[in-house]
Amino acid sequence: MARRKLRLIAAPFTVAAPSGARIRDRLRVSAVDEKVLPLVGQHLGSLARSDLAERVCIGDVAAKHTERAPRKRNLTAGSSSRWAGAITRASEDQYRLSLRCLVAEKTSLTRAIRAIEQRLAAPCGKRRGRVRGYADRDERFGKQRRVQVLKARLARVEQRISEGRPSIVVGGRRLAHARHHLDDAGLSLDQWRTKWDAARWFFTADGESGAPFGNYTITVHPDTGAVTIVLPEPLRHLANAPRGRYRLDCTVRFHHRREEWLDRVTTNTAVRYDISFDVDRGRWYLDASWSAPTIVLPTPSEITTDGGRLLSVDLNADHLAATVMDSCGNPVGRPHTIPFDLTGPTSKRDGRLRAAITSLINLAQRHDCVGIAIENLGFDDARSTGRERLGRGRRGKTFRRTVAGIPTSRFRERLRGMAYHRGLVVIAVDPAYTSRWGEQHWKTPLQQQTSVTVTRHHAASVAIGRRAHQHRLRRRPGVAQTRPEDRGGRATGQTAPAPTGTRATPAPRTAGAPHSGDKTVLGRGEQLVLFPDLHDRSGDHRISPASDDATNNGHSP
Repeated sequence: MARRKLRLIAAPFTVAAPSGARIRDRLRVSAVDEKVLPLVGQHLGSLARSDLAERVCIGDVAAKHTERAPRKRNLTAGSSSRWAGAITRASEDQYRLSLRCLVAEKTSLTRAIRAIEQRLAAPCGKRRGRVRGYADRDERFGKQRRVQVLKARLARVEQRISEGRPSIVVGGRRLAHARHHLDDAGLSLDQWRTKWDAARWFFTADGESGAPFGNYTITVHPDTGAVTIVLPEPLRHLANAPRGRYRLDCTVRFHHRREEWLDRVTTNTAVRYDISFDVDRGRWYLDASWSAPTIVLPTPSEITTDGGRLLSVDLNADHLAATVMDSCGNPVGRPHTIPFDLTGPTSKRDGRLRAAITSLINLAQRHDCVGIAIENLGFDDARSTGRERLGRGRRGKTFRRTVAGIPTSRFRERLRGMAYHRGLVVIAVDPAYTSRWGEQHWKTPLQQQTSVTVTRHHAASVAIGRRAHQHRLRRRPGVAQTRPEDRGGRATGQTAPAPTGTRATPAPRTAGAPHSGDKTVLGRGEQLVLFPDLHDRSGDHRISPASDDATNNGHSP
């Protein structure tokens, strides 16, 4: 049978720095504020929904044909010029996001249909090439029905893409579906209505450079923390401040990253504000966000050339396996394990993930690492074709749930932002064969140099670190698996005794050949390192090519 071809390995790359920042503070509103804010949010939300419906009807056209200017003029009469600009901008962003989601759904459906059709082409219980057919006729019949359902869904998605009319539910499709299943959602009708109304409010004010404190629509004073809002035209009678503005009775401080926020508002640089209401907690929040300048980060080649260390990390469902790697691709010290639990509510899962990333960053700085190397995981293909290629039955279902439970995207985004603010870079590598080759080539050597238990995940982290430093994952042939002083035979790669005039030159020996001389162990300066790099270090001690000993050929692969 022909050998399976290895897929191409993508080059490692530096993950871009965060493009912006977002901070939050609580609004401890008064009883009067609790009456005014819902009125403003509901009025602006109705205008935003009508503009979004009009934008969807226009379709997928160029930016100059979206009719944003006339739409903005129509909205200004019921709000203000700046509120209208924020609404039209948000409608365009929502429309483009929905189109991207349709394209992603089309890709996922296409993958699933292709995987099922490949298995349908193989006989039941047999194989056609590397594709295994379904176990019996009943399963095959069920998959035939399944592929027809997927093709019908794909046809609807393609039609929406061609027409440029995505389906958008303001407030969330999941919450809208819960209206018909209140018992399953654990909600009463009044509770659902409160959630639904709060999700459909619009409270987004775009920043404007040159405006007072970076935003004219929602203004936060840097000294007093007072918050004022421009009221829409129909609600100007509720104003308690000059020029149709409403001032909240509470103040905000923005303790997190306050200095960065102050640098912008004191220089009248644009800052966007969003007001939101958490129904479950009964709390109001104010979010401030702004864009960050583009920063050029060092590339993997520059890090390796400068001799910088990397902390390579293998992400798993319940822990992080990490190893410190030097620029030559050698592990430094013992491997590390950072456990975390991603069960429970979303807020707790996110907090535990942040705590694990914080421990990871502290570990990197403690070992003088310049960055963190991770796998560029996505699991998009695995999620769309998991039923066909990730096993069947109870074991396959458990494995698919494990894969689906690994927070790849959230981990990457959290790590990118948190590492950047601690002065570290993030290197992403291709995940192909890291676990397999890591276990094959690095698990045993790692276990030999440490007393802690080494798993295949620790070995995979070594493979990730070597790939981030642009070294090969496989070990060089001819390198001892155990230290020379721990073996009974002579170490590989040693030179033979120097010939004399009265004694013939001995033939080269293998590693397991007995030695009758006096010297059986080399000095520490003459020993081979346990984890060499890819450079040929044999120098003048190269064994003659006439030797047929594969372990002593002295050549790098």
